Amino acid sequence: MQQFGKVAVLMGGCSAEREVSLMSGSGVLGALRSRGVDAHSFDPSEKPLSALREEGFERVFNILHGPFGEDGTLQGALETMGLPYTGCGVMASAISMDKWRTKLLWKGAGLPIPAFELLTDDTDFEAVEARLGLPIFVKPSTEGSSIGVTKVKAPGMLRAAYEEARRYDSIVIAEQFIGGGEYTCAVIDDRAYPTIKIEPATEYYDYEAKYFRDDTVYRCPSGLPDDLEARARNLALQAFRVLGCRGWARIDFLMDEAGGIYLLEANTNPGMTSHSLVPMAARVEGLSYEDLCLKVLAAAHVG
Repeated sequence: MQQFGKVAVLMGGCSAEREVSLMSGSGVLGALRSRGVDAHSFDPSEKPLSALREEGFERVFNILHGPFGEDGTLQGALETMGLPYTGCGVMASAISMDKWRTKLLWKGAGLPIPAFELLTDDTDFEAVEARLGLPIFVKPSTEGSSIGVTKVKAPGMLRAAYEEARRYDSIVIAEQFIGGGEYTCAVIDDRAYPTIKIEPATEYYDYEAKYFRDDTVYRCPSGLPDDLEARARNLALQAFRVLGCRGWARIDFLMDEAGGIYLLEANTNPGMTSHSLVPMAARVEGLSYEDLCLKVLAAAHVG
C-alpha cells in the first residue's frame, strides 16, 4: 500500500449533502485503513485545500457529494495542485452534476431519456402539466440525494413544487413519470456491473429511503431478463462514455411497463454508506467493500 502514499479522504464539505458525505467518508476511511493505507480524513469546510500540500498528502479519495465536491470545481483545484484524485475529471464532473445539461448531451447522442421541460417564473404551469401528464417529478438541476424533489400528483400543484426546488437551484426541471421501476447500474473502470432494482416502501426513492430507512428493498441481481439486463448495462456504459466519465460512476435509469429504458442521471461520486448501491453491485461480482475502495483509489489520476 506504500504506492498510494499519504491519502486524504475528502468528506463533509458545505453542500446540502454534507451528512451523506460524512457517512460515505467514514466507511471509505475505515476500509482503506483496514488494508494498510495511510489514510486520513480531510474536511474542506474546516481547512483550506492548500493544507493538502502542506500536510504532505500524495493522493485524494474524493467522496464529497454535491456542489464544490462533485461539480468540477474541486477537480480543477486538485489538478492545479498536481494531486491525483479519484473519480471523473473536470468536464465530466461539471456536466454530470447538472441534470439538465446531462439530459441535453444524452439526447444529442441519441440515448433515451424521459420527456422533460425547464421551469421558470414565467412558465405556464397548467400547460406543462397537460403536456407531460401527471404525475410529474420536479427537481433542482444540480442537487443530489433527492434533495428538493417533489412528485406532483394533483393538477395545480406544479408551481408549488417549482418554488420548493427553486430554493436549491436556479435551474428546475419537470420530468415525465415513468412507472415501470427504478434501477441503477454502477460503472467501474469502464465496466458495467449488475443492475440493481430499487423498491422503496415510501412513495418514491426520497432522501429518507436512500439513507435512513431499512424497508427499502434492493434487488441485485435485479431480476431483469438476460436481454434487458445486457441492454441496460450497455446503455449505462454508453451514458458513462458520452459524459466523458472515468474511474467510476453510477447511472440511474427508469423502465416502463413495456421494457423501455430511460436514462435518468449520472452520479460521479456515488455514495459509499451502508445503504449505498455501488458496494452492493460490487459484492455480487465478488468485490468486497474494502477491495472496491482500493480499486477506486488505484485509479486516481491528474488531468
